[in-house]
Amino acid sequence: MRKITKGLMFGAVAAMSAMSLAACSGGGGEETTTAGGDTTAASQDTSKKEMKVAISFSNDSLDCHKESFGWYTQIEGMSETLFRVDDDSKVVPLLAESAENEGTLWTIKLNDKAAFSNGTKLTADMVARNLQRVGAESGKFKAYADFEIKAVDDTTLTIDTKDPYPTLKNELSSPEMGIMDLDATTDFVNAPIFTGPFVIDKFTPGGDVSVKKNENYWNGDVVLDKIDFLYMMDDSSKLMAMQNGEIDWYNSVSADAIAIYQKEPDKYTLTSIPGERSQFYFLNENNISINVRKAINSIVDKEAIAKFLEGSTSASDGPFNPSAAYGKVAAPAKVDLETAKKLMEDDGYTLNGNGIYEKDGKEVNLTVKYYEARELDKVATLMQEQLKAAGINTTLKAEEDTEGYVTTGDYDIALYCMITDKFGDPYYFINNTLADGGYYNAGGFKNEECQKLIDQLKSEEDVAKRADLANQIVQIAVDDAYMGYVGLFNKTTVAKPGITGISADNPYDFYGVYSNTSF
Repeated sequence: MRKITKGLMFGAVAAMSAMSLAACSGGGGEETTTAGGDTTAASQDTSKKEMKVAISFSNDSLDCHKESFGWYTQIEGMSETLFRVDDDSKVVPLLAESAENEGTLWTIKLNDKAAFSNGTKLTADMVARNLQRVGAESGKFKAYADFEIKAVDDTTLTIDTKDPYPTLKNELSSPEMGIMDLDATTDFVNAPIFTGPFVIDKFTPGGDVSVKKNENYWNGDVVLDKIDFLYMMDDSSKLMAMQNGEIDWYNSVSADAIAIYQKEPDKYTLTSIPGERSQFYFLNENNISINVRKAINSIVDKEAIAKFLEGSTSASDGPFNPSAAYGKVAAPAKVDLETAKKLMEDDGYTLNGNGIYEKDGKEVNLTVKYYEARELDKVATLMQEQLKAAGINTTLKAEEDTEGYVTTGDYDIALYCMITDKFGDPYYFINNTLADGGYYNAGGFKNEECQKLIDQLKSEEDVAKRADLANQIVQIAVDDAYMGYVGLFNKTTVAKPGITGISADNPYDFYGVYSNTSF
């Protein structure tokens, strides 16, 4: 059996680097069309302060209320939310000044300086309509469709959640809650009107995005004139572009690239901080029996994976940092091949002459789906080797749509990486992955006890009780072998020396550039 090595894996994609980079960077003499329909030369105007950033994901739309498009519009400096999460993971005001609640009624006061890029003042009525639209368009925040949201005056709105909803202020900092001018926007896909320091310049669905300075920015001067966000999914393209001086910075740096950048500290500034993002996998209960699911969790060696990915991942037993009060899950034994063997045999499988388990004359072969970023391609390959060595064949399938394969349930094993501790609270992750009808809960998990606890967590206001409920909920899913956890993904950013005002020190990777971003 061929073993994977760092050099081998890096080399496997290196051959495609030049082609990928060319596709992302574009030729200097080509003409491109802006969002407004103007034709301009693609070459950089050296009289302007311009920056180039590599991004690992592309978006098909700039409508921040749909799917996860708001993550990208916020990273790219276009959309803003009522509140934001600072570098210390605290929720602080942005478009809003305050949020107070009494029972189920929340009162939000807006910053009276806030305005859209077209100069129109932000009003409570516009915010209320945005939040109502989020409830209608976002599968992650369906609860907002049932809230009573209304403007009291130009700068005050109220939200009646009907039941206690202690995480409301936290959720209003989510990038899906970006505020748009719903009246003036005529094209939500390609040219929505936001409040951020940058506005759309050029947008290629599924490709690169360029933004330019918002001349009417409400919250101070904007330093840069233009930023190009170049779509490069594979790590080798980003590495080559950085080495060639064709980009100024990027995050989600791979372990291979970290080792290379560390050798030249005068040329590259590396910042690595503990992130709030977990690498894990769903085991589809519609397709895989509980014995086989438990066998898989007894085979996958997360410590070996973390060792291979040194610098980018730390092994974990659950979705949250173990230092958090709600990160106290008791996972199965690290690796227990004898238990895995017994589980497979109890399920009617026998090892054949190829060393693979079969039943009724058919070898087991499970489809593992993943997206090729945040080291998931390497995790998938390592898991495949570990499972095959223990008698379980898998077929790997990389997906372009970074959410669809999970939300549709079209998988045997869905390897995924997402922010789990989104606002310093466990409810967002639990509700979207384990609740009945949860956005990512498409793999057949349904547990009456678990749902009862989730319903309690939704309205519980006591912090200690919330942590206890969260630990119980995650434990149920672990014991049911619906999910397996691999590691916590560190946030690592590389930049040219002198780059300032980027989100390198913020543990959440749904931030990117700001008004003071410079070099």
